[in-house]
This record gives sequence, structure tokens and C-alpha cells, in this order.
Amino acid sequence: MSMIRDLRAAVRPSRVSPRKDEGYAPVPCPQAVSAVVDCAVYRDGRRIEQAGPLGPQEAMRQVRRDGGFAWIGLHEPNEDEFAGIAREFGLHPLAVEDAVRAHQRPKLERYDDSLFTVFKTIHYLDHDKLSTNSEVVETGEVMCFTGRDFFITVRHGGQGSLRALRHRLQDDPELLVKGPSAVLHAIADHIVDGYMAVADAVQDDIDEVETEVFSPDRRGTPRGTDAGRIYQLKREVLEFKRAVAPLLRPMQLLSERPMLLIDPEIQKYFRDVADHVARVQEQVIGFDELLNSILQANLAQASVAQNEDMRKITSWAAIIAVPTMVCGVYGMNFEHMPEVEWRYGYPLVLGITVGICLGIHRMLKRNGWL
Repeated sequence: MSMIRDLRAAVRPSRVSPRKDEGYAPVPCPQAVSAVVDCAVYRDGRRIEQAGPLGPQEAMRQVRRDGGFAWIGLHEPNEDEFAGIAREFGLHPLAVEDAVRAHQRPKLERYDDSLFTVFKTIHYLDHDKLSTNSEVVETGEVMCFTGRDFFITVRHGGQGSLRALRHRLQDDPELLVKGPSAVLHAIADHIVDGYMAVADAVQDDIDEVETEVFSPDRRGTPRGTDAGRIYQLKREVLEFKRAVAPLLRPMQLLSERPMLLIDPEIQKYFRDVADHVARVQEQVIGFDELLNSILQANLAQASVAQNEDMRKITSWAAIIAVPTMVCGVYGMNFEHMPEVEWRYGYPLVLGITVGICLGIHRMLKRNGWL
């Protein structure tokens, strides 16, 4: 049991901001496919060293002859490249079709003597400043076929490499001795930990936008921000949500229901993965709701600012209307008009006009229109 207690520490990466992994360069494989990035046989928790590149068919021949299990990693195989592996391992056609075509939602399916699991990988894209066309998250996919004596990963996308994870597992043979189910848990835990790191980074972006929306300007009123930036961030959060939300049920199934292909000692640790998925799901739902509130607040501020401008325009129009009216009346050039021939008529009319304008200005200022 002490070996199992170290499971999370062995497979979990350090909690740093997520970054794009360079991944593998394809390994030449004499018997199989060019999409194979790594193929190895593990026996008693250790990788069996080979004199040259190992193909999937040869790996399974060794496993059936000497025991252990084969772990084969592929990157974006096409139908022809994956057909030989599907026949060799007896993979179900529906699962093969999903693995080749990609763009699947996270799920767990049982096919005869194998489990097919789909994970969405999330990578945070660094940016100096969020704009209306900034990409915040990039998604990929990892499909896993778990059998009694084999484990196959099919990766889609430019990120989500499992190279570092494989090396960490190879450094802990006490975990690998548990077989393919230990690898499945390690991958699930690794991907979900990536979700948590991305959630922290997205939280910083939301805090930045929220600060800009509600920070007062020199006049003490909230200055707001471009609604397009908020909408773009909301779209990225929805993409994050589509990757996380469907994964909760598969992780719960792996932790709750006894499965022949999952080691009982490993199964209980899927409960911890499910808890982390639930936590990230709650965060992402909270992000979505918060962005809705921020967007509504920003639009409300824009409406308030427009109303303020209209009130000021209306106020000045009211003030300017007084001299306009007076000048219009005295510009009609009638012969008999009050004070036309009076010496002090002009300064009197001018003074009355200025007085009325100042009175209107004071009243509007007191009522907050100016």
C-alpha cells in the first residue's frame, strides 16, 4: 500500500503554468505505422530494452510469449496506418473510427475485452494582453485503449504529449507493475492537473477584465472595456467547459464500478481524479456566470455613459435656446419694438439673456445634468 500512496506524487507534474510540450518525433517502425511515436514492452514494471525499433506486432508477440504488457503511443494516425494495429489488438470498429477521426467528447466505453477512454487536453496560450481575437486555450485529444496486456494512446493536436509522463512512470516500476490500469490513471491524473493549471491562468485573465470594467476613471465613474474582449474570453471559457464537463461521469464510473481491466488498488484513486474534475467544472461554470455578469455590467455602463452624454447635450441645447430665441425675435427688424430706441435697451436685453442662461445652467448643474 505504501507504493500506491506514492502514486500521485510519481505521476503528477509540478504545479507550474501550463506550456506546450514539444512531443515526440515519429519513431521508424519496421512493421507498423509511421504515426507510432513510441512502442515498448513492460515486464515486472520495467521497460524491456530492444536492440532496435520495436513494432506493435513484435511487441505483442513478446508479450504473449513472455508476459507483461505493451504500451504503444500514436500521433494522429490515418485509417490505413491504424488498420494493422486495430486488427492485431482486436479493437472495436466504432472505437477505431472515433480514434482516427477525433473531435470526440470525453467519454468511457466498454468494448468486449477493452476500455476506450477519450480525454480532452487543454493548453493555455500565453498572451501579453487579451484582445478581441486572442486565443486563450487550445484543445487536443488523447484516446486510450486499455486491455489486459496492452495500452494504446492516440493523440490529436500539437500539444498534450505524454513523453514526460512515460518517463516518470518508467522511473517507478512499482506503479507500472500494476499494468495498463496504472497507466490509464496516470494519464487521467496528468490531464486533469493540466485543467487545474489552465483554470488558474484563465482566472487571472478574468480578474484583469473585471478590473478594467469596474476601475473608475479620473471622474470617478467606471471606465468599462471593449465588449468584444469579454465575449472572446467567454467563448474560450465555453471551449474549456466542453472539455471538462463530460469527463466527470467517466471518472466517477471508473472509481465506483468494479471493472475487470482496472486493478482494485488503482481504482480507488480515480475517485480523487473525479473530485478534481468536479472542482474544475465548478470553476469553469463560475467563470461562465461571472463573464455573463461582467458583460452585462459593461453594456450597462456603456448605456449609462451614452445617457450622460445625451443629458449634457440636451442641457447645453436648452441653455443655447434662450439667446437663440431672443436674437431671433430682435432680428425680425420690426419698427415698433420695446427698447429698440432706448439707450439702455441693448445692454438690458443682453443682461436678461445672460441671467436666464446662468439660471438654467445652475439648475441643471444642481440636478446632476452638467
